[in-house]
Amino acid sequence: MASSEDTPFDQYRADVDRPLLRLFREYGIPRLRWFTAGNVANLVGRSASLLPPLVLGTAIDAIFTGDGSYSLPLVPAAWLPTEQAAQFWFSVALIVVGFAVTGIGTFLWGVTMNRFAHGVMHEVRTDTFAAMQALDMAFFDDKQTGEVMSVLNNDASNLETFLDDALSEGLRIVVMVLGIAGILIYLNAQLAAVTLLLVPAMGLFTWWFMRRVEPLYKRVRSDVGNLNTRLENALSGVELVKTTGTEEYETGRVREASNDLYESNMAVLTLSYFYRPGMELLAGLSFAATFLVGGLWLFQGPPFGLSGTLTVGEFVIFVFLTQRFVEPLSQASNLVDWYENAKASGERVFGLMDVPPHVVEADDAVPLSDVDGAVEYDGVSFGYDDELVLQDIDFEVDPGETVGLVGPTGAGKSTVVKLLLRLYDVNAGQVSIDDRDVREVTVASLRSAIGYVSQDPFLFDGTIAENIRYGRFDASDEAVREAAKAAEAHEFVANLPDGYDTRVGERGVKLSGGQRQRLAIARVVLQDPAILVLDEATSSVDTETEVLIQRSMDAVSADRTTFVIAHRLSTVKDADTILVLEDGSVVERGSHDELLDEDGVYATLWRVQAGEIEALPDRFLESV
Repeated sequence: MASSEDTPFDQYRADVDRPLLRLFREYGIPRLRWFTAGNVANLVGRSASLLPPLVLGTAIDAIFTGDGSYSLPLVPAAWLPTEQAAQFWFSVALIVVGFAVTGIGTFLWGVTMNRFAHGVMHEVRTDTFAAMQALDMAFFDDKQTGEVMSVLNNDASNLETFLDDALSEGLRIVVMVLGIAGILIYLNAQLAAVTLLLVPAMGLFTWWFMRRVEPLYKRVRSDVGNLNTRLENALSGVELVKTTGTEEYETGRVREASNDLYESNMAVLTLSYFYRPGMELLAGLSFAATFLVGGLWLFQGPPFGLSGTLTVGEFVIFVFLTQRFVEPLSQASNLVDWYENAKASGERVFGLMDVPPHVVEADDAVPLSDVDGAVEYDGVSFGYDDELVLQDIDFEVDPGETVGLVGPTGAGKSTVVKLLLRLYDVNAGQVSIDDRDVREVTVASLRSAIGYVSQDPFLFDGTIAENIRYGRFDASDEAVREAAKAAEAHEFVANLPDGYDTRVGERGVKLSGGQRQRLAIARVVLQDPAILVLDEATSSVDTETEVLIQRSMDAVSADRTTFVIAHRLSTVKDADTILVLEDGSVVERGSHDELLDEDGVYATLWRVQAGEIEALPDRFLESV
């Protein structure tokens, strides 16, 4: 049962039932032809590998020692030669055929099972990514990127290993054990009983090992996710690490996470290296017992109360096949490792898939088209878990108007516009565009109607043109250049050595903050939305760059409904309406001049920024 401190992801993971059966049911059955072909090839190849020792033992008795007739199980006597020379060459041919069929079967098994397993892995990874993409922002607020990456990469690969290696190895063990046991019992049931005597002990030992190792594998998978998270955070924040001189601190945190993984891996390996030699010992004892009893039988007759005869050829078959019997049983530990590892990974993969999105599209949702840009918030309340962030938000915006959202940090300004985009859904009330509830229109059409520029815009590792074109992938080069000009970005781009083909690096690290901001605005210009949201778009740039960005934003926002979130009140002083938020509520509204005349929260913030007073009153500091 999940603890109260678990995240929703952890709770859904704990509820996953029989993950490997579910994996095969949902992803294996559609590729059943490859799975079937692979296992038939494996079955034929492994069965053929039993033929050479059987033929060898038969030839020894019938051709070389004369102790028996030339006969093979399941083969009619009329099909077999009667002359010794013919029997010899027939035996040679059968041995060659056995090895050839084994080789061909192994090749076909490898090709088909890898196609099956890698195809499943591809679908699992892409479906998991698609499920993750469908989740709302609340999930990403809670989860670490490194852990999600571990699920998409490491855990999906573990499932592929299970489907490719474990299932095939399991079939090999079944074929070899049952096939060899059948041949040995057919040849000499009493000696076969000696060979198979320790098989039940091996089964009990394997059951004990699986019970002990299962929780250890879950711990390993969790520690892999934690280490990936720590590495991802350290690499993403490398600039902060270096500027604060905390390399040693971050190395210590990675060392701690790595040590946790080391300890959990060692716990698994310690148990595995107890199990594997134990299985090898039991299998070796089975071989030794067979050799001992069979050897005494040949020397002095049936030992230990046994009866009947044992020929040299039969003894040779027992020696060869018992070795073949020992090897797959001693390798059963690998099968257990793959199974338990895949089971833990399957719980994590399906746990992620099973997290339901809170923002879902209605079955009867219609596209949002011909948008004028009228926006209304009617009694809107919203909170994360049980903590309210916004309460009773009411306001209307006419098409083409500009609305400024200001207030202390944590007042809920960004949350207001994220509800418009349906990054979250309201707990109460309604957000509407052109008198249509945003929950009643398709999510894609809603978000295509809204252009969003954040305080820290994201750029993908690619060219400048690719980043501007993101979301409008079919836009022409000319359209990209015109969008850059409108965003005051063309001049700096044109001065770069490769112009619009310049690669920006991961997250745009090769560009300045102001350059990234202008490219984000150019991306919105190309999108040509009816509604524009500018979330702290100039808060972290210098004054000169702010002028450029402000000029580009003024051009972009003309004739569009625009929401401007700002700490710098100069950014919103020309807005048609300014909403002042405090503690999740609208406490003031009006134009710049009207709010100054009210001498309330806005006027206080304005005076602080204008230098008329030195600091915010205590009540603002408390809200911050």
